[in-house]
Amino acid sequence: MNTSPATNYAQRLLEESGLTSSHEPIDVMLVSTFLEEHYRLNGRLGRLATEKDDTFRLSTDSSNYLVKVSPPDEAETAVALQTAAMRYLETTASHLPVQRVKLTADGDDHVTIRLNNGRTRVLRVFDFVEGQVLADANPDAERLARAGEMLGLIDVALRPFTHPADRRGLAWDIRHFHQLTELVEYTPSSEHRQLAQSVFRLFGENVVPRLTDLETQVIHGDFSPYNIVVDPKSDHFVTGVIDFGDTMRSAVIFDPAVPMANLLGRTPDHPWRDACAFAEGYQRERPIQASELPLLPIAVLARLALRALITNWRAERAPERREYLLDHAKDDWINIERSLTVSLDDVVAHLREARHGHS
Repeated sequence: MNTSPATNYAQRLLEESGLTSSHEPIDVMLVSTFLEEHYRLNGRLGRLATEKDDTFRLSTDSSNYLVKVSPPDEAETAVALQTAAMRYLETTASHLPVQRVKLTADGDDHVTIRLNNGRTRVLRVFDFVEGQVLADANPDAERLARAGEMLGLIDVALRPFTHPADRRGLAWDIRHFHQLTELVEYTPSSEHRQLAQSVFRLFGENVVPRLTDLETQVIHGDFSPYNIVVDPKSDHFVTGVIDFGDTMRSAVIFDPAVPMANLLGRTPDHPWRDACAFAEGYQRERPIQASELPLLPIAVLARLALRALITNWRAERAPERREYLLDHAKDDWINIERSLTVSLDDVVAHLREARHGHS
């Protein structure tokens, strides 16, 4: 059994990110009781499928709410960071369509549930954001740029924000990518392992030497197509931003890298086209430093590789979900392969051109 410092670090990071524990569904009646007691809310609770926490849609006579109960192994300080970031944006940038936190009857932004086994979970209530998510839309380049603008505006607004827990460790944070090389061994395909090694090499040679001097701030961390609510008929296009579960302090370039990774390969003949359209919009509001721009495409590839590697690792740990998880990751490897056929210098040149157009 290999227990090198790197292995221990990776294990700790995966644990801290809530990726090693099995899900323990919370009792719906318990949630109803807490909602009535602390929020004076009654209604129908419908469970929604999510990755880690327990999430419900609460339908009352007058409104709809989203109810979240944190996983038992998520630190209360990490939940407090997420809530604080959302409330900060509501106060300092109320024009942005960020999901709102509903306060309890006593004015608190959460309720702590103490379970019989001594563990605690945090219950929070949010406004329910109605609408279609970006993943279900088919946006053109200008609409993707609008989505990029929204993330740029959020990052501008979050620039001064600090929180005691904002330096938490999260496996999804791209700055830890090079410390998770051992995940490659859980990837069954040798071709996929080679693709991962190519991305690790790119990241190790180009990004790692710069990690300590990259511009950093608190970022959303997971501006994925499932966390962006849109209305194709609206001029603004983006009508809601949800799920601050991966909020942390990290390099600024890693924030647009997440949605760009999700957009890679959407147009197979031009694998970077949609990702670059998003980046163009982002830079209209939050220009990336010229010296950091060449690192952005590598960060995008790292994020996609990270998602595929973590998915394969989870498939090994959960054989009953293996087929579903591996099926979920196969497009990631295809998109990494497609994207690596394009010269990254050409991608950077395109990003630079867009930046100059708006600087």
